[in-house]
Amino acid sequence: MSENGIAQNAARHGSFRSCAATHAGAANRLNEDAYVNRPDLGLWAVADGAGGHASGEIASAEVAALLQSIDAGLSAGEMLVEVRSRLEAAHARLHTEASRHGSGAMVATAVVVLMAGDDHFARLWAGDSRAYLLRGQALTRITRDHSLVQALVENGTISEAEAARHPQANVITRAVGADVDLLELDKRTGQLQAGDRLLLCSDGLSKTLPEELLAELLSGDDETAAERLVTAALMAKATDNITAVTIDFGAGD
Repeated sequence: MSENGIAQNAARHGSFRSCAATHAGAANRLNEDAYVNRPDLGLWAVADGAGGHASGEIASAEVAALLQSIDAGLSAGEMLVEVRSRLEAAHARLHTEASRHGSGAMVATAVVVLMAGDDHFARLWAGDSRAYLLRGQALTRITRDHSLVQALVENGTISEAEAARHPQANVITRAVGADVDLLELDKRTGQLQAGDRLLLCSDGLSKTLPEELLAELLSGDDETAAERLVTAALMAKATDNITAVTIDFGAGD
């Protein structure tokens, strides 16, 4: 852990180099975020315990632990099936946990997962934890928030700028552990180019720093981008938990 209280973890394997950084945020004692940083598996994730629900830290830790324990040596197709299966298992377990808290309780977490092998990648997500791709100097968001404000933006009720300040900005419409029988996940795939940098993050980062600043802080061929991002969010007085995982492709052995 660094002097400013940011917990970090760096790893590399083959063509991938990755680093994770997390902090509870300026106004929190408890960090309900969790992450997976496993370039040896070609697997990374950020889980953000759903705000306002009981035991968000239990939910995010459950998801991270199930993903972390996936065996090595799976093909890309097998990895996708295994990740889906484990997220569905977490969904069921969190329903059971919620039942212990009484009627109406929910133990849930947003999650974004990235799987990569060779020069292809896939992402699965539910909620408003995000994935971005930095290619050259251009930053692109490669997930779509499952949130109330995203729906309002898409139907033209509010603007993107208004969404960030909306009183219901933290209301998500999908989550692992949400009060539905079947877990709803979105999936997208893509192809990697040498020099690409991907970012997975909780909304404590994406709702604190504008995308122009995210792109600036992600730039540079070094291993400190995740820490830079979390530090910048802390300097901006982020009140939510903050987690960033950066993945570099083409980093070499």
